[in-house]
Amino acid sequence: MAAVDWFTAEVAPAPVRRAPRARPRAVPRARREGRRLTGGIVWISTFAVLLAGVVALNVAVLRTNMALNELNKQQLELQAQNATLASQLSSAGSSLRIEQTAHRLGLVPAQAADTSYLNLGR
Repeated sequence: MAAVDWFTAEVAPAPVRRAPRARPRAVPRARREGRRLTGGIVWISTFAVLLAGVVALNVAVLRTNMALNELNKQQLELQAQNATLASQLSSAGSSLRIEQTAHRLGLVPAQAADTSYLNLGR
């Protein structure tokens, strides 16, 4: 490496720059319009089929939700009927109602002194 003298009056010549080489131009290829058009049609058809599938899936989910809603409504009605029937069964089996029905049929309760226990062990 050469030493640099900072105090000299001589100016070093500028480095010679070469002109850039001319690049060979690429020859444009001839495009086939038919192939490009066919590819676009294929993509458009593919997207149309996919969108139709999404719409069909949404319709199926909507129908399923409507059927599920109807079944939930029927379930609530049946639960209400079960609660009504349980209430009717409870009131029909109450001791007061049985006692009133027995009086209408002419039955009377037994006297406490007339009751006894049976020994079934013998």
